[in-house]
Formats: sequence, C-alpha cells, structure tokens
Amino acid sequence: MQLGFVSAILPEYNLEEVFAVASQCGYECVEVMCWPPGKAERRYAGTTHIDVTDLSDERIDEIQSLCQRYDVAISSLGYYPNPLSPDESESKVAAEHLIRLIEASSRLGIGRVTTFIGRDWKKTIDDNWPRFENVWGPIIEAAEKFDVRIGIENCPMFFGDDEWPGGKNLAISPAVWRRMFETFPSEHFGLNYDPSHPVFMHMDYLTPMRAFADRLVHVHAKDVRVDQVMLDQVGVFANPNEWHTPKLPGLGQVDWGQFFSILTDTGYSGPVCVEVEDRSYEGSIENRIRALKQSHDYLRNYLPRM
Repeated sequence: MQLGFVSAILPEYNLEEVFAVASQCGYECVEVMCWPPGKAERRYAGTTHIDVTDLSDERIDEIQSLCQRYDVAISSLGYYPNPLSPDESESKVAAEHLIRLIEASSRLGIGRVTTFIGRDWKKTIDDNWPRFENVWGPIIEAAEKFDVRIGIENCPMFFGDDEWPGGKNLAISPAVWRRMFETFPSEHFGLNYDPSHPVFMHMDYLTPMRAFADRLVHVHAKDVRVDQVMLDQVGVFANPNEWHTPKLPGLGQVDWGQFFSILTDTGYSGPVCVEVEDRSYEGSIENRIRALKQSHDYLRNYLPRM
C-alpha cells in the first residue's frame, strides 16, 4: 500500500507545490483534484491541480517529470460532483468532465478516477435508479475503453439543509453497492472506501472491506467523532452536521489497527489517501500542512515505507 493525501486541502497551491509538501511530509502519492476551472460550489470542491480540459502532451510530460523529481506518484484523478443532479445542465457537465478525467488518467498512466455516483436528493433510491443507469452507462464504457478503474466514494453527501433528505450520492451502503455492481458488473467500476462514513451512519465499517475486496479501487483515511450528547438531543434524523465531526486519523472513532488488519487481509495493495476535513486544523495553511504531517506520522505505524 502507498500512503498519500487528497490535494483538495491545498487549493491555493499549484501542483508542484502540492508535490513538494507531499515529499517533505514523507507521502508516496497524492490524489489530485481535477475540477473544471471555476468557482467552488461547496467546501473541498472546485480545486483544480490538473486541468484536464487543456491537457497537452507537453503538460503530461511536465506532470510526469514532477512526479519523478519529487518521488511522488498520482494515486488517482479526483472529481466529486453530482452526476445525477436534477439540474440537467449540471448533470451533463459532471458526466462529460468525468469522461475527460478517464481519458486523462489513461494518458498519464495512472489508471484510476475517484468520484461520486450522485443523486437527486429529493427522490428515493429506486426512483433515482433509471437515471443512474442512463448517466453511468457511457461513463463506465469510457472506463473500459481507456482501461481506467473508477472508485466511487461511499459518502452520503447529506450534511446540511441543502442536501435533505436523501443526500447527493447514492453509493451509501453495501445494499446499494451490490445493486450498483449487478447493474454494471464491469471490473472497471468499484469503490473508493472511506471508513468514517459508515461510522457516523452507525454501520459496521470493517466487514464491507472483506465483502467487497475485489471492488476496492482506492481508500480514503479519514476519522470521525460522533457527539453522543448532541445526538441524544437531536436524534439521527437531524442533519449530521449537528452531531458529527470529521477528524484526522487517530482523533476519532475508527480503530485503525483493526482497519488495516482487515485491509491487509483482503490483499489490497493500492493507495490509502488522507482526507483532511478537520476544521480544527483549517485556520491557516500552516495548520493544514501540520494536519498532513500529523496524519502521515500516525498512519506510518500501519504502513511502513519500504
């Protein structure tokens, strides 16, 4: 396994500066954010460290040279929109950009793209399904054509009022994943697994790694703390931002020893990327880099560098 981080936490840095931080902290790889250039639509979105809308052969050579110079690989090209948005234009932009990422990932020799399925949050899972089939069929065909594996993060994308009641990502549970993979059994379609999400949804976060071992494309390392006192006041049907907090690895409720014990049992040998969303470390760029260093040093206990 290779230890990395998600580049969204450094939006003001360019790609070389991101690689420099990775190298200084001791990381082996980075999940590079590739949003279409423009304004961010939410926190941790809108970061463009590689612009795949203008990816010349010369730029590819520059990127690969940076990887060699800093001894840092790109684990995946990341883009987390809502491809099933009820806004048809938003959905179209997301789907088309995902296909650009797939082609770019192939040209760069990476072979992975990480994203969300998306969802119309005001409809049930069943009512979203026909659109999922229509939108995702061409995306998965592109992944097969370019031999790129797509990793779907298991985040529910339900945190606040604008995502109520269903959240903006279908891929929230093993039941949904099984249905996804029955609909599209392609080997190029899998999971970007994050243990923090099942923890705050009061689900087992260990067993799914065994059950879906052959679908693990990419892994996120993020922790979470559930505020039981607040949860007892508002209940699980309240918006999760009222009672849960993303944390750095080791500062929440994920048992990382158990997590890596099972992950290694599955035979997974891909990237594990820290996703910093801990607001306690977001006050400055210095604090965010400190968060990356702290996370690296903690997780090296489980992922010693060769």
